[in-house]
Amino acid sequence: MSRRALNDLPPDTFDDGRAAEVEDADEPDVSLTAELGAEIDFDFEPGAVQAGTEIIRRFWSTLPQTPGVYRMFDAKGDVLYVGKAKNLKARVASYARGQAHSNRIARMISQTAAMEFVTTATETEALLLEANLIKQLKPRFNVLMRDDKSFPYILVTEDGPAPQIVKHRGARRRKGSYYGPFASVWAVNRTVNALQRAFLLRTCSDSYYENRSRPCLLYQIKRCSGPCTGEIAAEDYAGLADAARAFLAGKSNAVKDRMRTEMQEASEAMEFERAARYRDRIAALSAIQGVQGVNTQGVEEADVFALDEQAGQFCIEVFFFRNFQNWGNRAYFPKADRSMSADEVLGSFIGQFYDDKPAPRVVLTSHPIEDAELVAAALSSRVDYRVEIHRPARGERRNLVDYAQRNAKEALARRLADTASQGKLLTALGQALGLDRTPRRVEVYDNSHIMGTNAVGGMIVAGPTGFMKTYYRTFNIKSEELSPGDDFGMMREVLQRRFKRLLKEAPRNAAEAAAAEDSAPEPLPEGEADGDAFPAWPDLVLIDGGKGQLEAARTALASIGVEDVCLVGIAKGRDRDAGRETFFIPGKPPFKLPPRDPTLYFVQRLRDEAHRFAIGTHRAKRKREMTKNPLDEIAGVGPSRKRALLHHFGTVKAIERAAYEDLARAPGVNAATARAVYDFFHAGA
Repeated sequence: MSRRALNDLPPDTFDDGRAAEVEDADEPDVSLTAELGAEIDFDFEPGAVQAGTEIIRRFWSTLPQTPGVYRMFDAKGDVLYVGKAKNLKARVASYARGQAHSNRIARMISQTAAMEFVTTATETEALLLEANLIKQLKPRFNVLMRDDKSFPYILVTEDGPAPQIVKHRGARRRKGSYYGPFASVWAVNRTVNALQRAFLLRTCSDSYYENRSRPCLLYQIKRCSGPCTGEIAAEDYAGLADAARAFLAGKSNAVKDRMRTEMQEASEAMEFERAARYRDRIAALSAIQGVQGVNTQGVEEADVFALDEQAGQFCIEVFFFRNFQNWGNRAYFPKADRSMSADEVLGSFIGQFYDDKPAPRVVLTSHPIEDAELVAAALSSRVDYRVEIHRPARGERRNLVDYAQRNAKEALARRLADTASQGKLLTALGQALGLDRTPRRVEVYDNSHIMGTNAVGGMIVAGPTGFMKTYYRTFNIKSEELSPGDDFGMMREVLQRRFKRLLKEAPRNAAEAAAAEDSAPEPLPEGEADGDAFPAWPDLVLIDGGKGQLEAARTALASIGVEDVCLVGIAKGRDRDAGRETFFIPGKPPFKLPPRDPTLYFVQRLRDEAHRFAIGTHRAKRKREMTKNPLDEIAGVGPSRKRALLHHFGTVKAIERAAYEDLARAPGVNAATARAVYDFFHAGA
């Protein structure tokens, strides 16, 4: 705590005579009114702040002077804030003084009804726990990443007879060498394809590899060396895998020099076909190195974080550099209070960013972050090397940060422009449909099936910032009473399931809340209670269909007591021509929008996105059904036993025809499994 803040504390603030201990606290997560130099327009009752302060003081009186993590809760039990402290008692005292708080902190204190604490052995452990809890709980007053999808990596496996090169996401449970992260799946796919041509490593699954009797097409087109059928010796294939690892580990020049030497030797020996293969492999490696947004000479491994702020919104651009190569970048738009400084936002973001992934040896930032040494120590504790966090002032590293910051500025400007355009389109859509206000949440529904098979319903959501893919939902049609191809019945089922759940999870009045008390629903994504949160209930529901679909949707909602949601049906024009859509609204005559109207184009985009999402989900489901293995339906037959059965018998048909005794003699199959498999295929015999 700063000495200025200490001067604001009255001598008798804490009745145990230990107010001086606050000097040992680290800087509190607040902005002092005196330091801001401006009056704050509070949007809460002063009495609420006093009540929250009294609650915090009661918890403060029993706190230890140890590192730990604290959580603040509101009256409903929702987490307001998660913070870490080197000294819990001193940090909580900064909230309990009852004065000189920023507007954000005062609002947080006014809503605090309870606190919970977890003590840790070190401040580093507290920092790691804080980042983990923020990502899990998404507290309203913390900086939130909002986009925490895992990054793709390249994996060269080491748990089988022939190393495999594959794209990998998620936990690193499989034994092998991981290289990344890459900013996009496209970059990984491009790199894996090039590495296939360069090193001829297999990409097939283990089950496919183990059951090959002749080389596949990839061997014929020189994309694999054919280890499955012994087309290459095991030692030679291991050498190819080692070369691939060396290239991905940064020894690209040595690998290419070796290939050039072998190409020259093959050429001098008049083995021109072999020389041509080396030529093609060198070209594939050059393609990987050639596509670079930034060329680096002195930065082998680093992540670059650059922040830009405009109009109260933040953008953090992250660039990934590995093995002197740029492996892509990604823009993030974290949710943070406008009163927070850029340093606070960036520091909190970095802690959450590396919560589920290892940090590189160097992290470069555009702004100084609070407790940089502590964050570096926390990141180092998860890996077997030292992590450095640095804000460069000059040289090549500074150029990389400037490059990333320029991209952050441009990305945020584009987002603000898109948001403004989206807002205008939503306003125009509301006016065209006769709504009382501009819709903030628009839901669009569509169904997809083939003669009733693999039927699915899709819901897409649009809002002020565009398509809100976090809120997309799919519905597997479950009703057995529907006749094949009954689109109206499918729409009724989808809407009833969607709004029944919505009534439980986000009731809109006291009667609906009372009806939902006995239920235990799962929370909606980012379901926050503040005014800026994305609403859970739609202001407008668009149905892809005409009068029949609209009437099915209306009766479905009326059956569960929802009659105040605006429903609009969109029927395609004659011959399904775009631009001739007819709009149907209950109680109003059908109408059309003028051709080439921007609002009409906007509606077409919404409808096409719903159609794309629904048919994509249907195709994925149909593909799973087509490739479904009957063995998957047998209880007690896991992947290893299924692999053992297929390896022994070759095909599912052979397993189906096998006698019980033959099944029991298969390696890795016990008597109980053999009986389960035999009974499954001979249940009607």
